[in-house]
Order: sequence, then C-alpha cells, then structure tokens
Amino acid sequence: MAIEVKKRERENSRSLLRRFTRRIQQSGVLIRARKARFHEKGKTKRERRLSALRRQKITAEKEKLRKLGLLEEEETRWGRRR
Repeated sequence: MAIEVKKRERENSRSLLRRFTRRIQQSGVLIRARKARFHEKGKTKRERRLSALRRQKITAEKEKLRKLGLLEEEETRWGRRR
C-alpha cells in the first residue's frame, strides 16, 4: 500500500511534508514496520515449562527462607505483606 501525497497549488514544501507525515502516521505503516523489525519469536512449549518450574522453585525457596526468618517480608503491589 503506497501512500501518495501530491503538492497542492501554492503549497510550500514544509506543509507538504507535514501532510505526508500525518498520512503515514494515520495509515499505521510505521507501526507495522517497527513490529516486523523488532519481532521476537515466542518461547517454545519446553522453554515455557522450564521457566515455570524455575519460578516455582524460586518461590518455594523464598517462602522457606521467610518461614525460617532468614528473609524479610516484602510488600506486594497492594500493600500487603508476604
């Protein structure tokens, strides 16, 4: 999809460029180009599983240390202590 802007009668180059820039932004071309440029592949099922197991292990270890009194309680986002 090509975006085309033609110079109007008695229009200077600055306003033409401004109009072109606005049309580009409204069309979403830049957003699609950036998404394609910085696209990251998702994790595989195996990687997701290993990541979840790692999180569970860390959480269990922290809870164990908290119960033993070796780790201070931390506040959650909602102001509650853990």
